[in-house]
Amino acid sequence: MFGTSGIRGPVGEEVTAELALSLGRALGVDADRVVVGRDARESGRLLADALTAGLRESGTDAVDLGFAATPTVARSVAHEGADAGAVVTASHNPPEDNGIKLWQPSGQAFDSALQDTISARVREGATDLQPWDALGERDRRDATDRPTDAHERHLAALVDAVDLEESLSVVVDLGNGAGGITVDALQELGCHVETLNAQPDGSFPGRPSEPTPEHCETLAATVAVTDADVGIAHDGDADRMRAVAADGTYLSGDVTLALLARAAASEGDSVAAPVDTSLAVDDHLAAGGIDLVRTKVGDVYVAERASEPGVAFGGEPSGAWIWPAETLCPDGPLAACKIVALASERPLADRLADIETYPIRRGSVETAHKGRVMDRVRERVTDAYDDVTTLDGVRVSLGDAWFLLRASGTQPIVRITAEARDEERTEAVLAEAREHLDAAIAAVEAD
Repeated sequence: MFGTSGIRGPVGEEVTAELALSLGRALGVDADRVVVGRDARESGRLLADALTAGLRESGTDAVDLGFAATPTVARSVAHEGADAGAVVTASHNPPEDNGIKLWQPSGQAFDSALQDTISARVREGATDLQPWDALGERDRRDATDRPTDAHERHLAALVDAVDLEESLSVVVDLGNGAGGITVDALQELGCHVETLNAQPDGSFPGRPSEPTPEHCETLAATVAVTDADVGIAHDGDADRMRAVAADGTYLSGDVTLALLARAAASEGDSVAAPVDTSLAVDDHLAAGGIDLVRTKVGDVYVAERASEPGVAFGGEPSGAWIWPAETLCPDGPLAACKIVALASERPLADRLADIETYPIRRGSVETAHKGRVMDRVRERVTDAYDDVTTLDGVRVSLGDAWFLLRASGTQPIVRITAEARDEERTEAVLAEAREHLDAAIAAVEAD
């Protein structure tokens, strides 16, 4: 039911009002108060209505923030004295999708144990429906003509979190999503801000929601030909942030992770990142005496590790960034303010020169038996190598290189990632990984 980042899928197929109602009822079994919000997708209105109905049937009060960035909702759970938060969003997915992500009062997404509890209740139809005179209330906080209290609280936290050495010129590509609070925060900090795709629209007419290099070409070109110092891009619910340097260079996820983590952590601290993170991050952090601890892929798992003592930062190269001292929710607007603050001290292009990057190769192989194939891969690789991690897929460390074989959570494929510090070695390691995968597939097909 839950993927690496909540519930997501096509509206009317996997994600329906019936599912949202069932989820509200499942949450309402032991929650007295829940904060609810949604992104710009039109389907979010009916899904939020259904979710809220399920909560109220259970005697649970719903604080409805309406249209809001995911980190705004997540931060509001504790402030409202709520037991949980629910955001109706498919994040960076295409417009035909929607979903629901659940939050704890700490700002952390529901972890595996909590997800399993909710899934079991939905599957078994477990509810605690109340009589007519014990229904929950719906407190509508959404407003079309003024910022909500939740928006203002989040805005104040963003402004308090950073200090700018000087005011910069920033171009913010909102991707027709919910990240407008970034514009407000940067203006409060004294920046000159220009926007792209600023009108909320869940069909994402300006560009696809995920802020990939290809989707951010207009942002990069705009920054390069103007006097802008930084470019910022968000996805539909603004939990992700990607950046562009003044010369129009789009910062890769690994480079952004290295920059933000090195600034957030001190010698002796740890940083949490998933198993597919580049060696470039390890090396850049090691130079500062900072340890990199690896997690499963998914911001839920990064947040779990970031909640542990001694972990100063957590991030995913996909664009989710977590400062545990601030919140355990990936906060795209906070990341935007943090990277603008770094640029105000020293241009991003100059900072990039400090980070040595290496050739990394990715591929995938289709198979209808990915579970059985991965079982065979584990057997082969565990026998063949000394340093093997099976935290999420199978990751082999070769000292000067590594490779990862990991089944997709949504597609009938196994993904291959390989990296070394030079091109020739990377290609050799990729071929080595592919040989193990091909052999595993052949063995399964022969059974």
